[in-house]
This record gives sequence, structure tokens and C-alpha cells, in this order.
Amino acid sequence: MATATYPPPPPYYRLYKDYLQDPKSAPEPPPPIEGTYVCFGGSYTTSDILPSLEEQGVRQLYSKGPNLDFKKELRSLNGDLQLHILELADILIERPSQYARRVEEMSTVFKNLHHLLNSLRPHQARATLIHILEIQIQRRKQAVEDIKRRRDEARRLLNESLATLDGH
Repeated sequence: MATATYPPPPPYYRLYKDYLQDPKSAPEPPPPIEGTYVCFGGSYTTSDILPSLEEQGVRQLYSKGPNLDFKKELRSLNGDLQLHILELADILIERPSQYARRVEEMSTVFKNLHHLLNSLRPHQARATLIHILEIQIQRRKQAVEDIKRRRDEARRLLNESLATLDGH
């Protein structure tokens, strides 16, 4: 029984068979998706706006406002999480049937931590881009200096060669 290593290509490849001779013969790509869409059972949106915790049905444990101290709030939530873990361990030893409430509280703390970290993503992206651009500038300056050094070396060699030729 002979089997193929790979499955055959999908039938729509035939739509592109004359593409090299006539690029307009291929169908246009589909328009970009805008708004909400469903993928693998989950509903997603194309906007990059981070929904608030209230919109997600989660109680917000940190202060609101434009002057939010992320470092202070993250440390506070981390401390709360550590406390909840210790309490969970104690409850699992003392009263194992009452663990569900502690797990739910830990879940709320995790969601708050996750939301705070996600709200820092635009800042992280800007900082990463600035870093990449600074490295590119540094490399280009290095390349220019290397070119100047090689130019000077070539001029020196040419002058030495001309002096040697003039000397004969």
C-alpha cells in the first residue's frame, strides 16, 4: 500500500497557475477582519483596547486613576498572593473542604496582576523599539567609523605607493 508523505495541495491552488504571466489573474485577498470575530469558540476583537476588569466581571483590587504607581501596586498584589498561598496551605491542612473560596480569591489576585502587567505592554513596546533603534544607530555609526578608517588607510597606502613610484 503506497501512501504519500504529504497530502495533496488544496484545490484552490489552480486559481494561481497563471500568476507569473498575469498577476491580475489571481483572486484578490479577502478584506481584513474588523470588529469582533470567533476563533476556536472564543470571541475576539480587532481593537487593541485593554478591557477593564469590571468589563470582564472581575473585582479590581488596586487603586484607580491616571497616577497609578505600578511598582507599588504589583508589589502589593504579589504580597497578597503570597498571603493567600499560605492561607490556602493552612486551610488544606485544617479544613480541606473550605479551599474553594481561597482559590477564588487567588484567582482574583492573579487576574489583577495579569491586568496590571498587560496595561504596561504599550510602554514595554515603546521601550523595546527605542532600544532597537538605538542599537541600529550605534551599529551605523560604527560602520561609518570603520569606513572612514579604511578610507584613511587606503589613502595612506596610495600615498606610500605614489611616493615609492616617484622615488624610482
